[in-house]
Amino acid sequence: MARPREQEEHGIGFDFVVDVWQRRKWIAMVVFIAAFAGVGSLAASLPDIYRATTTVIVERQQVSEAFVRPSVTAELETRIQAIHKEVMSRARLAEVINRLNLYPDLKGIVPIDGIVERMRRDVDFSLSGVDQSTGRAATIAFTLSYSGRDPVTVADVANMLTQFHVNENSKTRERQAVRTAEFLRSQLHEVKQTLDAQQQRAGEFKQQHNGELPEQVEVNLAALNRFNDQLRLNGEYQIRAMERRERLEHQLANPATIGQAPRQSEDTPAAQLAKLKEQLSDLRTRFSEQYPDVIRLRREIASLEGVVQAGTTGPAKPVAEDPTARITEQALGAVETQLQSLKAEEKMLRQIISSYEARVEHAPKRQEELEQLSRDSDASKERYETLTKRYEEAQLTENMEQGQNVEQFRVLDPAIPSGRPTAPNRLWLLGMGFFGALGLALAAVVAAEKLDTTFHTVEDLRAFARVQPLAVIRRIPTPAETRSRRFHRALVTASVIVALVLIVVGARYVGEGNEQIVMMTARGRG
Repeated sequence: MARPREQEEHGIGFDFVVDVWQRRKWIAMVVFIAAFAGVGSLAASLPDIYRATTTVIVERQQVSEAFVRPSVTAELETRIQAIHKEVMSRARLAEVINRLNLYPDLKGIVPIDGIVERMRRDVDFSLSGVDQSTGRAATIAFTLSYSGRDPVTVADVANMLTQFHVNENSKTRERQAVRTAEFLRSQLHEVKQTLDAQQQRAGEFKQQHNGELPEQVEVNLAALNRFNDQLRLNGEYQIRAMERRERLEHQLANPATIGQAPRQSEDTPAAQLAKLKEQLSDLRTRFSEQYPDVIRLRREIASLEGVVQAGTTGPAKPVAEDPTARITEQALGAVETQLQSLKAEEKMLRQIISSYEARVEHAPKRQEELEQLSRDSDASKERYETLTKRYEEAQLTENMEQGQNVEQFRVLDPAIPSGRPTAPNRLWLLGMGFFGALGLALAAVVAAEKLDTTFHTVEDLRAFARVQPLAVIRRIPTPAETRSRRFHRALVTASVIVALVLIVVGARYVGEGNEQIVMMTARGRG
């Protein structure tokens, strides 16, 4: 018979709680034992997880950067993260898994990508730094941790991954230093070829335009003045020779004047020859044999000597021939020869003067062209010197990288096998299971009370029927009811035992090898 709402809303006191405990204690005890047994079985069956950690300190460059510029200019944090990505790559982790035979229970079941991803979850990597005045934390170390079931294997994996970081850092720095040196070497070779080609063009330009260069302008002007003076002297000599020729022609045209002895002695070839030799001797005291006037006088003397020799050794003339007229004709021929020589010399001098004038006129253009070549050559030379300096610095940096005198990673605390597991936290798990079992037991008692609609006391019946009860008669079970009740109790007991066994076995099955629950308990412990 259902209880009234008024009874359900009756106040809960100590007597009521004791009464409920008396009625529902077996339900509470069974639920508590079942829940706590399941948690205990789960905690006992969870695998032990060990954790090994290595600490790596970053040692700065031993030589000041003011003397040796480092080839690696990237931020330290960026480089460490890049190295970590390289170490945690699929190929590198697969190599570690195969070498140390990690996760044997997953091989053949989970693909290698899944095993690698599992290992990545088991690796913990963090940077450590110190605060600076700028507000940023300067990285000085990093730690690497690995979690697994075997403490020795866990320590080996942590040390191996850490050594990969150290080696990768050295290889990366050395590789970048070598690449920098090779790049600068190739650039230096190209610039050297360009510089040699430009210097060769400048040399060919100077050789091709020799005499028209800006630094030769003063020399050309001095030579030009000297040849103009020679041209002026040549003109004076031609005027004198033409005057002498006119005088000799006049003598031949007026035989009456031939007999004048003083005039004959001055215009004879022998007299002219003596005069020219005297002038040559005077010039040799002041100039060399290559001086133009000296060369000209030697030619005139050679021609007059031929005339004088021809006059002395020639065939005998008839006695009736006037010797003075013959001498005048010879002198006239010598003058003609001298005039031809002077005109030839004048032509040569004018050509030379024209050549030097062209050189002086072309000097500004050649200067502009030479300055252009010089600018290109100077720029290439400056770049070559800069690259040479940088290449020497790169070589020095490369030597330092090979000698480990630069920034490097040093293992400060290597990983060692742990004496006790870091997870699971069985004490925490049992504590949580204890309180959870209490909560489930209380919930079962409340649920049983809510679902039970029978009367347990006279007051409940009186409140429901509003009739005064006359007496309370105790139930007297029959032998059949007693046997049925015993059978029912035995069946319930067996069911409870089976349920407990199933709960314990199921919890053990769930807990064996379940590292996810272990990681949850480890986080709960922290």
